[in-house]
Amino acid sequence: MTDVVTILGAGVAGLTVAQELTTRGLRVRIVDPAGAPGPQACSWWAGGMLAPFCEGESAEPAVVRLGAQAAEWWQAAGVEVVREGTLVLAPGRDRSELLRFARRTEGHRTLDREGIAALEPDLAERFDRALHFAAEAHLAPRAALAKLMCNLVGRGVEFTDRGAAEGEVIDCRGLAARDCLPDLRGVRGEMVILRAPGLMIRRPVRLLHPRHPLYIVPRGEGVYMLGATQIETGARGPATLRSVVELLNAAYALHPAFAEAEVLEIGADARPAFADNMPRVFRRAGRIHINGLFRHGFLLSPAMAIAAADLLMATGRKEETA
Repeated sequence: MTDVVTILGAGVAGLTVAQELTTRGLRVRIVDPAGAPGPQACSWWAGGMLAPFCEGESAEPAVVRLGAQAAEWWQAAGVEVVREGTLVLAPGRDRSELLRFARRTEGHRTLDREGIAALEPDLAERFDRALHFAAEAHLAPRAALAKLMCNLVGRGVEFTDRGAAEGEVIDCRGLAARDCLPDLRGVRGEMVILRAPGLMIRRPVRLLHPRHPLYIVPRGEGVYMLGATQIETGARGPATLRSVVELLNAAYALHPAFAEAEVLEIGADARPAFADNMPRVFRRAGRIHINGLFRHGFLLSPAMAIAAADLLMATGRKEETA
């Protein structure tokens, strides 16, 4: 087994694989142009929903299966995970969207207005049908990245913005890895963070709409993250006016109290994806790649980290016995 593993990239993929490797007793260093997690990584702008069943509405069955272990992995790493489930709603005129979503997913129960009131009283007057995915969870992405970095620094992991790769290399650079993974593409997402202190929503809510679907994730103390657009481009510039207006209009449709909310932050980035929107862990040209997490970064990075660590350990055992 190699003496040290160099991980390229300090986003969610790089930090989760570093956590997994150091838990198994390996020495790790992390190289990232910014030197640490931050706005340079698309995971900085993520929603943090650990919602495998909801993602099953449009994703492959493997996403549901691999994502089912995410909440336990994050909790074992010391990250605060909120287990309040996910609530899926649709305006009355779009009831067919709710029925379609129910047909394409599992792990939910249907709620009437009384059931909604028991979970989210502020939403009960506006909606009379919902799906509750009780087994799902969410976390605060930036706090999760900070916790992993704290764990890793405590284990002696070096974070650096430069330097030659040493030992085995695990490439977690996202779209920056297109220099050696030309089949990667970017899928742009935009988000807004609001403070609406007069509103109390405890769990992630997905508002179904045929043109402008919305998810909203509570961050505590009246702060909510709204997301996210999904545009086929690798452009990483500021959010566009049209996208922000669509997000804010959808939030207002969820509850009029958002009209008085403070806009704290607007952000955008491009997620790395392969053609089938499924992540990959594989060895190519002398390094291991973790990439293509698409919009499932916090949901699938634990499973990808485990797979990469298993691949590395298996390779090391073969070298030792050769």
